Amino acid sequence: MALTGRAALLAALGSLPVGIWDPSWTGLLAVNGPLAAACACDFALAAPVRRLRLTRSGDTSARLGDTADITLTVTNPSNRPLRAHLRDAWPPSSWQPGTETSASRHRVTVPAGERRRVTTRLRPTRRGDRQADRVTIRSCGPLGLFARQGTHRVPWTVRVLPPFTSRKHLPSKLSRLRELDGRTSVLARGEGTEFDSLREYVPGDDTRSIDWRATARQTAVAVRTWRPERDRHILLVLDTGRTSAGRVGDAPRLDASMDAALLLAALASRAGDRVDLLAYDRHVRALVQGRTAGDVLPSLVNAMATLEPELVETDARGLTAKALRSAPRRSLIVLLTALDAAPIEEGLLPVLPQLTQRHTVLVASVADPHISRMAEAHGNTDAVYEAAAAAQAQAERHRTADRLRRHGVTVVDAIPDELAPALADAYLELKAAGRL
Repeated sequence: MALTGRAALLAALGSLPVGIWDPSWTGLLAVNGPLAAACACDFALAAPVRRLRLTRSGDTSARLGDTADITLTVTNPSNRPLRAHLRDAWPPSSWQPGTETSASRHRVTVPAGERRRVTTRLRPTRRGDRQADRVTIRSCGPLGLFARQGTHRVPWTVRVLPPFTSRKHLPSKLSRLRELDGRTSVLARGEGTEFDSLREYVPGDDTRSIDWRATARQTAVAVRTWRPERDRHILLVLDTGRTSAGRVGDAPRLDASMDAALLLAALASRAGDRVDLLAYDRHVRALVQGRTAGDVLPSLVNAMATLEPELVETDARGLTAKALRSAPRRSLIVLLTALDAAPIEEGLLPVLPQLTQRHTVLVASVADPHISRMAEAHGNTDAVYEAAAAAQAQAERHRTADRLRRHGVTVVDAIPDELAPALADAYLELKAAGRL
């Protein structure tokens, strides 16, 4: 609350320090009597702050990079009009750098017994939950000489969701999926295909696809056509351990992995497959299971919003055990993790046979584009050393990927901008080959 009473009044007039009163200055106060009376009247006419009623409404979620509008309703139940400066405080990551002052401060005038609304526009720079801080209001008198100040807590939470930038690739991948569905499979019955329709036999068709009952009912020979099976199970496993915290460009590896997982989930759900999510390091950080095709993508986005890398080594045995419990029947397990040699060779490879024995396994990893640029550097001694170090790092990743492939694992290794479409292509190739 702002200064009140005689000491505050004289301090505003510049006559004496705050908290001091000396009778010898009575004459000065008498000279300034009209001004003192005006100040006291101004203070008395300022609307009280503590009696104000504040409520919120507006957006509860927004994608990273988009805006969220939060409306604050200020109700003035007093018999004095409110003329105020208002600051709606949020965490610093709720705005772009340098815009917080202009976005969070408002001037508001509320007549006695009425209410007014002000809107604060957030543009968050990080994923996760952003919670409103205090609302500070400075209520001024009609002359602007004195003000009352106070704060209110008006809770509100905005969940900042992953941006899902790879959704721009979804139309082209869906087009490939439709081509795959409409193409006659040459696989034999029972090898991962399901019946689609009947058509007339043409030379070159597999005779095992002839439907003799349908042929007997018509004059032409009829053959069955097949399409990739639907209702397959896909388990997306996000490694949220230490290696996911490494920054590639402007974001952690985990963010690129989540973007790739969202594109694959959107594509697979359109294909009729069931998609689940497991985020794990040493504990389960997120688990999404049993969602319908229309609900799976919003559920995944909401679960991923609050995920952050944990600076611990991922427990590969615990991850494998949890994945096996989450996928009791044959599934495609997509593990989004780093291709660093030590975590793979010491953690994943010893337990990998438990996964590949029952499931199809795909490992997707985010590559650092800076390493590729280093490998192409030349011109001076430092550049040559950088190129040699980059070549060694690339060779180590290739060896690690080859070891995984020898265990029957499909490996996708791509830079952040290319990981999502490359993972979607790998899924479509597995589906076309009847391996799902």
